[in-house]
Amino acid sequence: MKGALVDDFKVMLTRKESFTCLAKAVAILVIFSLGAAAGLWAAAGPRAYINTITVYFTGRGGALVCCRPDPDPDFAEFIAPTRLMHNMTDEQLFWRASMVPAAAAEYPFDRTPKVAFMFLAGTGALPLAPLWERFFRGQEGRFSVYVHAPPGVAINVSEDSPFYQRQIPSQETSWGSVTLMDAEKRLLANALLDFSNERFVLLSESCIPVHNFSTVYDYLVDSHHSFVEVYDRNSKQCRGRYSRRMAPAITRQQWRKGSQWFEMDRDVARSLLTDTKYYPLFRQFCRPTCYPDEHYVQTFVHMRHGERNSNRTVTYVDWSRGGPHPAMYGAGNVSPELIRSIRTSAEPCLYNGRLTSTCYLFARKFAPDALAQLLDMSSTVMQY
Repeated sequence: MKGALVDDFKVMLTRKESFTCLAKAVAILVIFSLGAAAGLWAAAGPRAYINTITVYFTGRGGALVCCRPDPDPDFAEFIAPTRLMHNMTDEQLFWRASMVPAAAAEYPFDRTPKVAFMFLAGTGALPLAPLWERFFRGQEGRFSVYVHAPPGVAINVSEDSPFYQRQIPSQETSWGSVTLMDAEKRLLANALLDFSNERFVLLSESCIPVHNFSTVYDYLVDSHHSFVEVYDRNSKQCRGRYSRRMAPAITRQQWRKGSQWFEMDRDVARSLLTDTKYYPLFRQFCRPTCYPDEHYVQTFVHMRHGERNSNRTVTYVDWSRGGPHPAMYGAGNVSPELIRSIRTSAEPCLYNGRLTSTCYLFARKFAPDALAQLLDMSSTVMQY
């Protein structure tokens, strides 16, 4: 029956018969398609029907036009969650985020690699958000934003802001404790749930981008290495924080220190979440005077992914004044000259095996009262 019906339809189209005949033929074809759809629906369920049936209608001049239903919304939410608040425990979250598709050679969807910008907002405020919003403008589809703020604190931004509804389930943190590392892992895990996130950068509420988005995106996505600062010094602030109770899993020779503000690729991020050997040692023996956020990621990456790491950070921080905290730039000392000196390093660094003067993509710490001046110079100095 199906073959005869299609043949009759082709004959009518070839002979260019009247519109009435053509309409009748189309009506018969649609009825037949609906009948076939109903049969498939009964046999395999509604989801199989949506994924397998394509209904055709006639457009102008008798051309056939496809009318395929929209992609499964459940699948779209699975590969790139838009609802970030959930009830998973950290253990459940880390387990799910560390999953790797068995058929990883090709993705069953159009995948554009994205950069995940993860903000560890200790106070829950994002005073420099207007600058970041300008940085992100027009780059939708190439980035994701995640914010870890204190529980119960809502980020106050407009609905069109890239920070809107981008808070993740959080827990209390305290400076110098392992809770900061818990928060960093929480950010990584939530970002890993989006299968398109390829690079992961940790930032604070006092960080700014010193280059435009395209420069930052290309720099990170095209890099062969992660950017975790790792070094070893025979000092009280480095080797002096090592606990011999971590041996033999971590020896003094393997102990490392570095900046908290890292950037890493998806494989390293996933590996960090699956670590059940080293992290418990830091939780047990790296107490506040040890500062886990300056040692755990650095030691782990050195031991497990040393060949894939650049051993430097892409976030500029000024420690020249000494003390437990870096310099803070406020309205009185923010200038185009300062930003240019960060954008173009006096000492070159290695990027994919070649020397470059572009070593820093971000900088901190910038006070809230510096926002107006930063916005004034963003287009002329930072090119966004």
